[in-house]
Amino acid sequence: MKRLEEREPEMRPNLRFRKMTTDDIETIARIERESFASPWSADAFRMELTQNHFANYMVMELDGNTIGYGGMWLIVDEAHVTNIAVREPYRGKGYGERLLRELMRTAAWRGAVRMTLEVRVTNHVAQSLYRKLGFYDAGIRPRYYTDNQEDALIMWAELGGVDGAVADGTPEANPDMRDASDSKAETDAETNTDTIAAEPAGEAERNRT
Repeated sequence: MKRLEEREPEMRPNLRFRKMTTDDIETIARIERESFASPWSADAFRMELTQNHFANYMVMELDGNTIGYGGMWLIVDEAHVTNIAVREPYRGKGYGERLLRELMRTAAWRGAVRMTLEVRVTNHVAQSLYRKLGFYDAGIRPRYYTDNQEDALIMWAELGGVDGAVADGTPEANPDMRDASDSKAETDAETNTDTIAAEPAGEAERNRT
């Protein structure tokens, strides 16, 4: 079993993670449009936050400004990353890696023992980041991406080596993270590991022909 590497990119101390709320939707939808060829709509995020009981979404703030977000579906003891993206000016600085680590920690704290995501087969930069954090190849989803019918590489990680610390302390000490809700995941970082964003699993399935 591969373990999450101990060392993390150094971040400024005023980096904070908290639960996404409906008040965040306008900002999140803007980042979504910056990051993806087939972005989720504001209504899709609203449905995730209000109607999907499996969804856990968080936002990443720096100096009080939202610079990224991530989400996953937690079903029994497995987590499925659905979205993860960082605003363009903050890419290439380690924030994407920090955000994914936070998702992994939150999933482990909430009882998940494994995490999965999909990534474009041509996105070798993102795949490299995922492998750094303990993900391994587990299969192919043919024609998964609706914009160009590209295949997705399925990756999994075991969460047994993930500790519970988060930017503002452990989840137990950070009420904002206890109920972080909602999700989506493809890594659209063709040249930048910090756009780690994966096409929403649920939407991809609904739109596939």
